[in-house]
Parts: sequence; structure tokens; C-alpha cells
Amino acid sequence: MHTSSSITEDTLFFGRLHCAQYADGYRFSVDSVLLAHFVRPRSETRVLDLGAGCGVISLILSYRYPAVKITALEYQSRLASLISRNIETNKLAGRVTLLQGDMRRIHSLLPPESFDWVVCNPPYGKIHSGRINPADEPALCRHEITAGLDDVIHAISYSLKNRGRAACVYPANRGAVLLAALKNASLEPKRMQIIYSYPGGDGKLVLVEVVKNGGEELLILPPFFIYDGPRGNYSSEMARLYQP
Repeated sequence: MHTSSSITEDTLFFGRLHCAQYADGYRFSVDSVLLAHFVRPRSETRVLDLGAGCGVISLILSYRYPAVKITALEYQSRLASLISRNIETNKLAGRVTLLQGDMRRIHSLLPPESFDWVVCNPPYGKIHSGRINPADEPALCRHEITAGLDDVIHAISYSLKNRGRAACVYPANRGAVLLAALKNASLEPKRMQIIYSYPGGDGKLVLVEVVKNGGEELLILPPFFIYDGPRGNYSSEMARLYQP
């Protein structure tokens, strides 16, 4: 178990947002930044950030959509404490609400169909495949230890209003698993974008937007490249996601 409390203070949008993270625990990655810019909530929408981590998606959404009300649901107490700190630092009380709890018991945490949007960066590593991070916090966030994909999708479906929308980011090589599970829960894919490390590389991530009980039309967006080449400089599209 982690016992260290060393915290780093990172900034987004040229210092307009501050995000505290544990130096030796789970830290947000480009996945969360991409997902936060992929969603398009309308004004005064109610959003559930499911498995919120340190709350970075909630922070970015609150910055980009000031009228949106966000509930950040997080299971791990250490991460929940960071969300609370980040809400206070960024003066977001009343706009972002922390809810600590287990999404597998979402029925006891929230009323059904109470959100217009749900955003989620689900754990993606199968429990018996690959190398499990020995640090508990990153392992819980990245691997299906306490919540599997089915648990996540059930929580999305339960929380989302009829015709409400949800968005997920997931490894591209497991994209077929994600799409099948979403459709089985009557969460119909409507927009999808493949994320590549750089032009000519393989797809690394997939962003998917779904509508609860929606129709079957699916828009495939142009590919998105994180870097402009193998040397690792951000593409102009990726760099724009960090600009005010």
C-alpha cells in the first residue's frame, strides 16, 4: 500500500487550472485530456465523471463548459482527497461535487437516470494478463481489479438518462470488446475516433460517444495524432488541447 503523501502541483491551460497529483501514485495521462476534449455537453448539463481519479477530467470540463454541473465519483480515498483539494484550489465548489464510493454499488449512491452525460476512462488491463503495477493506486485505476468493463458499463447505463450521452476512452486493440459491451447495454455508438501516436503508426486508443437507446448511425471522425512523428513532439492538434 502507498503511504507517501508527496504531491505535485501541475497546471493546465497556461496556469489557469491547477491539478494536484501524488508523485508516486496514479497520475493522469493523455487519455484523460483527449477524453475531456472529446465530449460536447450542452449548457447546464449534468455530468458524471465515473472513476474520476484525481479529477482532471472534471477540471477540464468545468474550465471548458462553465455552466455544466459535474459529479466526480471516485472509489479510492487518497484520490478522493485530491479531488477535494483540486475543487478547492480551482474554486469550483458548487460546480464540481465529489462523491466517494464504489461504482459497483451505484444503486446505493445515486438515483437512476440522473445524468445527461457520463464520462469514463475505464480500467483496461485484464486481471490475469500483462504486468500488474505493484503500486495499489495505479493498479486499481488501470486494471480490472475492483471494477471490470461490465461494471463500468452497468454504472453508465444506470446513471444515464434515456437518450443521454456517454463517452469512453479505451485501448484500440480492445475496441471491439468495448463496442460489443456498449451495444449489449443499449448504449449505441454514435461517434468514434481512433487515436494514433503518430502518422504511420498503429492505432493506440479509441474514443467512443454513445447514446442510451439511440439509433444505429455511427460517425467515424478523422484520425487524431498525438505526436508529429516518432521523435515525440506534440502534433499541432494535441498542443491545442493544452491551450486556453
